[in-house]
Amino acid sequence: MDLSLLILAGAVVVAAIIVALAMRRAPQAPPVPDAAAVLEPRLQQLSAAQSEIAGRFQQSIAAQTQLQTVLAGQIEALNKRLGETLTASATKTAETMGNIQTRLSVIDEAQKNITALSGHVVGLQEVLANKQSRGAFGQAQMEDIVRDGLPPTLYDFQFTLSNRNRPDCIIRLPGAKAVIIIDSKFPLEGFTQLRRAATDDEKKTAVARVRADVMKHVGDIAEKYLIPGETQTPAIMFVPSESIYAELHDGFSDVIQKAHRAQVIVVSPNILMLAINTMQTVMKDARMREQADLIQKEVGMLLNDVRLLGERVGKLQSHFAQVDGDMKNIGVSTEKIVRRADAIGKVELSDGNKTALPPGG
Repeated sequence: MDLSLLILAGAVVVAAIIVALAMRRAPQAPPVPDAAAVLEPRLQQLSAAQSEIAGRFQQSIAAQTQLQTVLAGQIEALNKRLGETLTASATKTAETMGNIQTRLSVIDEAQKNITALSGHVVGLQEVLANKQSRGAFGQAQMEDIVRDGLPPTLYDFQFTLSNRNRPDCIIRLPGAKAVIIIDSKFPLEGFTQLRRAATDDEKKTAVARVRADVMKHVGDIAEKYLIPGETQTPAIMFVPSESIYAELHDGFSDVIQKAHRAQVIVVSPNILMLAINTMQTVMKDARMREQADLIQKEVGMLLNDVRLLGERVGKLQSHFAQVDGDMKNIGVSTEKIVRRADAIGKVELSDGNKTALPPGG
């Protein structure tokens, strides 16, 4: 309302100014009607225009208010969606960070394992580089294979033979007096030199050393451990490395053949395990054969017991037949006694007439 009054006052002032200017500039004219009568229609028009302007202004205010309400609702919805999006993004980011942390932990653990494995590999190389340590390593590996496959009563480690030599392991087979010999002291220096050889001359020297070392070891095994009647042939030379065993067969087949002719067979860990499994089968068959006589004896005794049982059942059946006959005879006698009792009960005694009893039957 204050704005309307101000507009109206302004309009009146402007009209008054316009009228004053018109009267000053206009020539002398005849007297005009009263100013109030002239201004009244204009004032009414101004009032109507001002009312229309006020109505439009109110409509603009209402539209602006509605627009502000709509904008506030849209802003609130936008803030809500933005908050939900940020929350979801934060959750996914936290989950992703957790997965990354887990994977980093796994990677760190794998790195530790790799480091430990590298240390073990270095330690294994040091073990294989030293002859005594390598012998202990091969001995331990061979003992583990034998222990896993055979009962303790069928093997011995460091057993002393009649010639005072002590092989790394002996295996006893059931029914055989001679034992199987296993030696685990394989010469590795020549193979190490062969792998490190850079020139043809070095390779030739290393190859010659491998042949010499292996054949010397084969000869030592045959000389020390092959005793007729006490040890079986062939003796077993254990190689504690599958790669060296494959290299020996691929590049030194002549050495393998010479070892066979010397009654010494070269085996790897896998072949030794296969041989132990074969021995297990042989020992099971031997134990089954040992038990065969006892089983046959027990079966014979069982058949004899069955025969005696049949005889006794037959006797019992004859006794039952005799009892059945006796029971029938007893029944016949009982019937006769009943008939005689009936006849006695029908006898009438009188002075002049005596009835004779029926003969016994």
